[in-house]
Amino acid sequence: MRHGKKFNHLGRKTAHRKAMLANMACSLIEHKRINTTVAKAKALKQFVEPLVTKSKEDSTHNRRVVFSYLRNKYAVTELFREVAVKVGDRPGGYTRIIKLGNRLGDNADMALIELVDYNETYNAAKPAKKKSTRRGRTKKAEATAEAPATEAPKAEAPKADDKEASTDEN
Repeated sequence: MRHGKKFNHLGRKTAHRKAMLANMACSLIEHKRINTTVAKAKALKQFVEPLVTKSKEDSTHNRRVVFSYLRNKYAVTELFREVAVKVGDRPGGYTRIIKLGNRLGDNADMALIELVDYNETYNAAKPAKKKSTRRGRTKKAEATAEAPATEAPKAEAPKADDKEASTDEN
């Protein structure tokens, strides 16, 4: 029985699974998004998110720990230099899984897994929603309150010019 064993073995032996996840994590770090099956994307998310958290603090120990998982010094360098800078203030949730449908060959569920901060499409859409409010009355009240205030100085301005004109004539 497998009670309490939540890790997805993906139909592979331990060494094969670790090598595959390390290669997929390196590809994700390098390309910022990859296409894979949903099951592999979920396993990769659990594999790569703790590594991104470790990359926030750049120390020799953290670099060695991440290298023991990834086994690729170029991926480790890019993770600590570029990715960690972008996700420095994010408290977690560094990856996003988007389901794409089924693969034609074997009908497997496919997904796109990507680093969240590198997708400008989703990042640009979120601030637009934050700006919209549902308080229409306050804006109208402010506009009507500002309108008389802006008209009054315009009426006073010509009078001031008339006084200056009269002083110039004297």
